Amino acid sequence: MGIEIERRFLVENEEWKSQAILSEDFSQAYLNSSIDEWATRVRTINNNKGYITLKSSLNKLVNYEFEYSIPIKDAIELIKLSKYKITKTRYQLKINKKDWVVDLFYGSNSSLKIAEIELNSESEEIQVPSWCGQEITGIKSLSNASLAKTPISELSLKDRMKAEGSLAKG
Repeated sequence: MGIEIERRFLVENEEWKSQAILSEDFSQAYLNSSIDEWATRVRTINNNKGYITLKSSLNKLVNYEFEYSIPIKDAIELIKLSKYKITKTRYQLKINKKDWVVDLFYGSNSSLKIAEIELNSESEEIQVPSWCGQEITGIKSLSNASLAKTPISELSLKDRMKAEGSLAKG
């Protein structure tokens, strides 16, 4: 079964850039509009690889995720046909022997930078880098699917956080 366990944080500054080891350009589109059900995502990476992903939240940390390669022409066409899109550059980093990513969004989400780390278990301890700010794990209004439907430029970060409440520190 496809399970993804991840934590997400807002990025506060540019200190992470010196640790980036790879970057890729992503175009993503969502073929359905409800963030409370399964998300169907189509993604291209560097305009030469295509994927379709089915994703559903199990709890704040854990998602079901099933991802499959599809022909790049199909991925490009599906993105063109979709109403809900985002573009971003994903930077990969290795910090304390762990794989992190930082996503820099473009267009109507261009003020947003989000760091993510995938975990092996929900109880796994991590060292959060100093350039990470507030944890946003589980805040659906800051998911990529939600940002594709309602960009950050249409609803402030403060309003998004207020609507869902802050994530309890644990």
